[in-house]
Amino acid sequence: MAIIINPISPVAFSVMGMPVRWYALAYILGFVLGFWLLKILTRKDDSEIYLTKKQLDDLLTYLVFGVILGGRLGYVLFYNLQFFLQNPLQIFAVWQGGMSFHGGLIGVIIATLLFVKKQRFSDVSVIRNSFRILDLLAVVAPIGLGLGRIANFINMEVMGRPTDLPWGIIFVGDADYPRHPSPLYEAGLEGLLLFLLMFTIYKKTKLRRYPGAISGLLCVFYGVFRIFCEQFRQPDIQIGFLTSWGLTMGQLLSGIMVLIGITVFIIAVQKRKMSA
Repeated sequence: MAIIINPISPVAFSVMGMPVRWYALAYILGFVLGFWLLKILTRKDDSEIYLTKKQLDDLLTYLVFGVILGGRLGYVLFYNLQFFLQNPLQIFAVWQGGMSFHGGLIGVIIATLLFVKKQRFSDVSVIRNSFRILDLLAVVAPIGLGLGRIANFINMEVMGRPTDLPWGIIFVGDADYPRHPSPLYEAGLEGLLLFLLMFTIYKKTKLRRYPGAISGLLCVFYGVFRIFCEQFRQPDIQIGFLTSWGLTMGQLLSGIMVLIGITVFIIAVQKRKMSA
């Protein structure tokens, strides 16, 4: 028996007639909570790289632009290029949804490199310090990922394939058959579980002293979780399956991400051993 749910308005509330959407709130809350945790992780006595309050504020600004620009451009390029070539102004309509995690990740990497280059930390290279910061971001990123997937569920976005399992979801007025609540699967794996893994690895192991190791593990864990969850998620209608055996764009990008993550992790560990 399926779970029947009345659709939830994508607008959480209005301020002076201006609608505030759940999707926007998820991003805002993700940045707020992530920034709070980042400040804790960068305390001088507990971090491989110390950032002043001003540097943290500047980093947040870089990251906001990196996530939004990278996430949007990633969606445009990876998921719906033909539509946006015909409707270029729609690229700026981010309030309507359409963000790519993989694009956002690229945006964050570029933003971090630009931030570190501007700061000119004196002890080691730009790449090494960038990885130190990216390792910290790997711990806080799942917070935003989990909140974003919950917003996807509220908006009835990226819903799952048909299922006869008892927790299948039917939104009234939407499809008349139960579907996997795949955004909730992703919120649990890519959000909660991934956060617990990354936080534990950062706090309980020595890998945080290997710049790039934790970043590499994030890519591996996220990629594996995403590939698994895509088994239950309906492929984007404008793309469909990439192969006859059911490969999705999300799985393709996540597979590449896993390979890159393994490579970064191995290089980080080897460099640490060589310098020890």
